[in-house]
Amino acid sequence: MKTFPMFLQMQGRRVVIAGGGEQAAQKCRLILKTDASITVLALSLEPELADLHAQGRIDWQASSISASDFSEAALVFIATGCPAADASLHALAKDAGATVNVVDQPDLCDAITPSIVDRSPVVVAIGTEGTAPVLARQIKTRLEETLEPRLGDLAALAGRLRDRAAARLGPRVRRDLWRWVFAGPARDAHARGGERKAAEMIKQAIDTATFGQDSAGSVALVGAGPGSKDLITLRGVQRLQEADIIYYDRLIDPEVLDLARRDAERVYVGKAPGCHHWPQDKISSVLVAAARQGKRVVRLKCGDPGVFARGSEEADALTTAGIDYEIVPGVTAASAASAALGGFLTERGTCDTLVLATGHSEVAGTNPDWIKALHPGTRVAVYMGVGSAPQIAKALKTAGLEDCVSIDIVSRAQQKDQVISRCRASTLIETIQTDGILNPAIVFLTWPHFATKTEAERGDLPFKILA
Repeated sequence: MKTFPMFLQMQGRRVVIAGGGEQAAQKCRLILKTDASITVLALSLEPELADLHAQGRIDWQASSISASDFSEAALVFIATGCPAADASLHALAKDAGATVNVVDQPDLCDAITPSIVDRSPVVVAIGTEGTAPVLARQIKTRLEETLEPRLGDLAALAGRLRDRAAARLGPRVRRDLWRWVFAGPARDAHARGGERKAAEMIKQAIDTATFGQDSAGSVALVGAGPGSKDLITLRGVQRLQEADIIYYDRLIDPEVLDLARRDAERVYVGKAPGCHHWPQDKISSVLVAAARQGKRVVRLKCGDPGVFARGSEEADALTTAGIDYEIVPGVTAASAASAALGGFLTERGTCDTLVLATGHSEVAGTNPDWIKALHPGTRVAVYMGVGSAPQIAKALKTAGLEDCVSIDIVSRAQQKDQVISRCRASTLIETIQTDGILNPAIVFLTWPHFATKTEAERGDLPFKILA
């Protein structure tokens, strides 16, 4: 971010607006929504500003302007409509140490005015760092349609009742209370005009500590997707925002963790193939222990928790301990890699069978047998397959499939440092070395349907290429 979004305290503070025309009136309308006092510096005022001055809502100074006029101002708006005058006044304001916004001149702005959705005390500010104000207004319009007009009144009611809740309820129960208030029947009643009914519901919930909350802990096994934070599901984001504690692996993008509550505890369990900082049984045991303490626990896994993520081991431990758990699916790496290639996991007439396999087996002395899974019309996705490249190449050559099976490799699918390569078995190892491909990676082995027997006999391969 080039700009940092922040809300300024305006009560008892002074805002200076230099200019007496329509641009100044626009800024005045904006600041009048706050508790700040407003001083307008201008030789003359357009009718709206003149009327506000007559009502005593703004101060007006018609004398010549000096740097001292901007001193001790919380914010200064320069809005004369004349670029030369704006630049001169900007220099004076900066000499006074003021934070300045010059209308329509972003290079002269210390602060940029966002598009605002006002449901005071709920205020949503939308900024594009001055690059696309039309887009900001479009987003504002959508939010205006989404947030009910009385939402601010409900938030204000909650604010008045916060002390009452704090005196009667513990921190965890209070979070449950406000989650219930803003996502349950109280909000629905308030939105329909039932302010008194909503207030009674909230007060009763505070006094009785009964509002549908579950004091027992729970665990959500959440799939974070392949890495990019915009590929986690909405349900996954919701569970992160509800979590008291999050256990996450090494491949989780930090931006995904930013979606969680700021005060949620984050615990890195450091799982990596062949190098587990935390053994699996320890991870399972801490999930159980945290849930028994009444915490909402998220076990955050890359991809999908049900695909080569050892989710079943954790689920078994939770079941044995009598702990409720939920599986939140995620975008698995094979889907992300296929999309990165611009293709599809299955294709009508070309590939009607999909096999998900792992690059190594947990069973001692064995390796997954990818060749047995390969038939015409089949695509095998080998997870973490880079380390098994020599075995894959050898198996394809031994089976005589070197020319029938195409190989697509995607490393770190859908991430900024994604690498895509395509080869045959004969060049697989060389390709991995030359292109610098590392795990996490998906190796696709594709043996498409032949169009005719003649084409199969002569080795003609009329199939779609993923890459």
